[in-house]
Amino acid sequence: VQLVESGGGSVQTGGSLRLSCAASGLTYNRRDCLAWFRQTPQKEREAVAFLDSDGNSKYTDSVKGRFTVSRDSAGEILYLEMNNLKSEDTGMYYCAARERCTIATMTWFQEALYESWGQGTQVTVST
Repeated sequence: VQLVESGGGSVQTGGSLRLSCAASGLTYNRRDCLAWFRQTPQKEREAVAFLDSDGNSKYTDSVKGRFTVSRDSAGEILYLEMNNLKSEDTGMYYCAARERCTIATMTWFQEALYESWGQGTQVTVST
């Protein structure tokens, strides 16, 4: 599985960005789990959002109501719609995948459980 993120950039507080993660090697009919993580120099990498093939989603508390995770109909692109961005959302955002799993079998925020990672895309939010 190869993951390639895009869509990062610099925005002002309150702005919006949409991140994309192109996933090759995943089969949509096969159950898999996809997630977005982010990392800053000051903090460890943290889980931001999760989506499985059944459409179950999870979010870390700090982004609930502002971020939305989705997937295209072909199952090849994972999105993260980010609205009302705050300075604390600044970081490198990574896409991660694990095959043959669902939310029921997955501790979604546990980094070590993901098998594949992208190279990341930088998001910078300034006042």
